[in-house]
Amino acid sequence: MSALDLPGWKHVYSGKVRDLYRPADGARDRMLVVASDRVSAFDQVLEPGIPGKGELLTRLSLWWFAQLAGADGGRPLPNHLLDGVEPPAAVAGRAMVVRELDMQPIECIVRGYLTGTGWAEYRENGTVCGIPLPAGLENGDRLPEPIYTPAYKAPLGEHDENIPFERTVELVGAETAAALRDASLEIYTRAAALAEANGLILADSKFEFGLDEDGLLVLADEVLTSDSSRYWDAAAWRTGTTPAERMASYDKQIVRDWMGAHWDKTGTPPALPAEIVERTAAKYRELLETLAG
Repeated sequence: MSALDLPGWKHVYSGKVRDLYRPADGARDRMLVVASDRVSAFDQVLEPGIPGKGELLTRLSLWWFAQLAGADGGRPLPNHLLDGVEPPAAVAGRAMVVRELDMQPIECIVRGYLTGTGWAEYRENGTVCGIPLPAGLENGDRLPEPIYTPAYKAPLGEHDENIPFERTVELVGAETAAALRDASLEIYTRAAALAEANGLILADSKFEFGLDEDGLLVLADEVLTSDSSRYWDAAAWRTGTTPAERMASYDKQIVRDWMGAHWDKTGTPPALPAEIVERTAAKYRELLETLAG
């Protein structure tokens, strides 16, 4: 993963799909977040990337940040964007200039529907991340109410770890842990309602937050994108007769499904076929058009 050389900026970190920069003059009042076309699944960066992915996901994040800042009619939620500051031309369209925050080591996951690893755990134990659920649910069913299932954000190359809420209290303190949970549930509820109004189901999503210099909790990183969320077609969900028909996805589930069928999670992951790359890119574009026009 080679980062770009951007005049005025110094590369400081690369995650699975994003690159971070600080001002070259050493200032600590801002950062540059560049979304790449890299794609990850099962905590692995895969090859090849998804053409245009960085720009599509950045545009969707910016749209959602605007909604959560009050455009949806809800209370404004603070985010990390710096207004009026443009990214370098070389990464225009796929980068955000943001405030530097004390990022919290928690992935704040909210699940409104039973699917993915949650479905696998439920079949075995009747729980999702240790939270008991009613008997008789099927893959893709709506949960009685959204549940908060945090994870510890592991370093690059390691697996994120699902943790109970009590462990988040140990990691960040009771007040911050409660604020992370409450903000995540609020964002999911607002976003799910807006998605539903556009014919989509927001099955689940993960959020990341940081604290600013005043200790205020701030929404950061990407938000409600095809990489951090599962979106389904609402009409298909109502009428589908099989899980595949029911959960017509607008996210990287296409990649997850192909990898699950062609890789045993050992050694180097196989390269993604061109058809999988093209289908995923098309779904990313369709989601952006459906939500933001």
